[in-house]
Amino acid sequence: MRRRFKMRYFRIMGILLVLSVFVSCSSTKFVPEGNYLLNNVDIHVDNKLISREDLKAQIQQTENLKILGFIKFHLGLYDLSSREKTNDWLKRIGEAPVIYEESQTQKSKEQLAIYLRNKGYYDAVINDTVIYHDRKAKVSLVFNIKTGTPYRIRKYIYDIKDPKIKPVILGDSTHQVVKRNDLFDVDRLDQDRERVVTLMKNHGYYLFSDDNVQYLADSTLNNHQVDLKMEVSDDDLRNKYEKIQHYKKFRVRNYFVRTDYSPAQLVQGRNEKTKNDTLTDPPYVFISKGKLKYRPLLFEDLNRIPDSTYYSLKNVEKTYRSLTQLQQFRLVNVNFDVIDSLENDSIGLLDCNFQLSPLSRQGFSADVEGTNSSGNFGIAGTLNYQHRNLFRGAEIFNVTLKTAFERQQAVVNESNLNFNTREFGVEASLTIPKFLSPIYRRSLFNYQLPQTSFSVGYNYQRRPDYTRTITNFRFSYNWKSSAFRTHSLSLVDVNYVNLSAFNEDFINSIKDLYIKSSYTDHLISAMNYTFVDNTQNINKRENYRYFKWTFESAGNLLDALVKLAGKEKTADVDTVTNQPVYYYQILGTRFAQYVKTDFEYRYGYMLNDYSSVVGRAFVGAGLPYGNNNTLPFEKKYFTGGANGIRAWQVRTLGPGTYKASDSDYPNQSADIKLEGNLEYRYKLLGRLDGAFFLDAGNIWAINDKDNREGAQFKFDTFYKEIAIGTGTGFRFDFTYFIFRLDLGMKLRDPSLEAGKRFIIGNYPIQAKHFNFSFAIGYPF
Repeated sequence: MRRRFKMRYFRIMGILLVLSVFVSCSSTKFVPEGNYLLNNVDIHVDNKLISREDLKAQIQQTENLKILGFIKFHLGLYDLSSREKTNDWLKRIGEAPVIYEESQTQKSKEQLAIYLRNKGYYDAVINDTVIYHDRKAKVSLVFNIKTGTPYRIRKYIYDIKDPKIKPVILGDSTHQVVKRNDLFDVDRLDQDRERVVTLMKNHGYYLFSDDNVQYLADSTLNNHQVDLKMEVSDDDLRNKYEKIQHYKKFRVRNYFVRTDYSPAQLVQGRNEKTKNDTLTDPPYVFISKGKLKYRPLLFEDLNRIPDSTYYSLKNVEKTYRSLTQLQQFRLVNVNFDVIDSLENDSIGLLDCNFQLSPLSRQGFSADVEGTNSSGNFGIAGTLNYQHRNLFRGAEIFNVTLKTAFERQQAVVNESNLNFNTREFGVEASLTIPKFLSPIYRRSLFNYQLPQTSFSVGYNYQRRPDYTRTITNFRFSYNWKSSAFRTHSLSLVDVNYVNLSAFNEDFINSIKDLYIKSSYTDHLISAMNYTFVDNTQNINKRENYRYFKWTFESAGNLLDALVKLAGKEKTADVDTVTNQPVYYYQILGTRFAQYVKTDFEYRYGYMLNDYSSVVGRAFVGAGLPYGNNNTLPFEKKYFTGGANGIRAWQVRTLGPGTYKASDSDYPNQSADIKLEGNLEYRYKLLGRLDGAFFLDAGNIWAINDKDNREGAQFKFDTFYKEIAIGTGTGFRFDFTYFIFRLDLGMKLRDPSLEAGKRFIIGNYPIQAKHFNFSFAIGYPF
């Protein structure tokens, strides 16, 4: 049945693709007589410094949406609709033809000219060419742009009226955005203005604004050069605040903290504030209805505004981020009141208001969800209790109870496909908004408040092939060093895995003794560090990059402790070599010892508002040594499935050229993993998106302890053992989650005979060359 479903899915995708190509070739059905379909818009520019994407953004009229750059699928759907019906459903999901309008072409030329002038190209020449395809009632529009010689900045000077602020601005000249010989680019001038404004606000000048920075440009030199002057004046400032001396520094006098603020309340002025119950701890005033629910020390610790003598915008932003990170308040508002003072006062005063609208302190949530773990369907339920502010320090305490039932499809001698896997678990965690350490230094966490986390859990899994219990404890730190960079450091990460009740058929089906040795009780005591640099903003459609590095080391501390304690080693026989081996045990269990590191890089390139290309590369390796010469099975790498190389089922690919028997349990894992993915994503219909993908990679064993034939990684042959798959899929976007269907096809199978590993041209295409999978969320 699964094979028939895969082939039916493949046929549907093929029919849709052929149909879309066909209908897009005859796309003038709804073009009125005497009008033309705008078939294509192109831009030719003679300057490589100018972004064609930015130029295209200025075009007022563009052609219909294209998939893969040439298929007008949405226009084709519209053309399939009825001429008589005005509200045909095909019209609603399709896209009406774009009719060429000469007036829009003229507006596009005007916008292009404005854009080029802003970039310094005042002599640009823009010509448009309309190519008529008479028999097809279509036109192609081409803009030919000659940018000419740009205007460049010959001299850039400052004119600062107030001598007190001159050293501040000139002292930051190394960060100046605009330099001599740069293009006379308006956007970069705006960036430099913003730099100066931010600089002044970070040095105490609270009232400084964009209005205080103006540019004067002299372009009368007749040689495409501009003499530029940044004028910092106080005219606008004086007009707005007549009683306040120009360019006055400010410092914060008092902090008024209200933790039960409601936007409906009009809290203005100190007289209003003092009507509420207050707790005063100068310079802080805590305002609340009834007893204050937070310890005052919490806000004094996270407030970074006092880090500088005078007002600093940078410190205000740090404080705001930390308040938001607490996950205690649905609304965080930080604002300032200017305190009336004499005109000749050299220092101005501010009162800072923290207006915080609280979330519920306690709550329960229950979830029931369908699950899919690489094609194994199931149902899961969770019950979660959360307490915010457990000890009045914004601590978050969570307790989660979980139960799950899953249907394992590939089980040895298992013909009953009912729910044959059961899982029960409990986990508790406590997150504290500070860095708990005797060597804590506040300056190390200069961007945002760090967090300390503790978690403990117990999980029971009854599978058709074995029963497993996992007990874990974790002590970790989490922090951000910039808007894009996050860090996670686990000083203690302990997992105790106990396996029992093995299915004899399953154990006997694992012919490789190296893999069989992984199915033993083991103890993992690890330290790990994860660094993530992610520029993706889910609220903006723009290019992004994602980099993740993970390093983990396990067993070294335990090894040192047992040696210091003089503990004797346990004698055993190696299951692979039949040679005697000796190792340490703790609580009667052999502990793992290894180092492991992963690198993952993704890049998302937005082609337009409707399509994108996302690439991913992954490299990972784990090296066992010392007390245990195999990686624990949960630390090994595998590939295939919905989030790997999708033409293979999960754990059925590799390692290397190794080919497991079709009757074997799908359990291929190893110590090294290389994987690359490329995916083209496009909007299809409403909430339905489409994708084409190409996946490549494999896994390998790191040493000859793994005696599976062809499993070892070798520098001179590994590139010949790369598996390649391609395919297409649908994504159903339900806003809160993505439901994904993918059909992968094998292109190159490393387990086949050397020289005949490419499927096409060597073998007839069969159902076994396809793999269907579905999952929640994007694969990467």
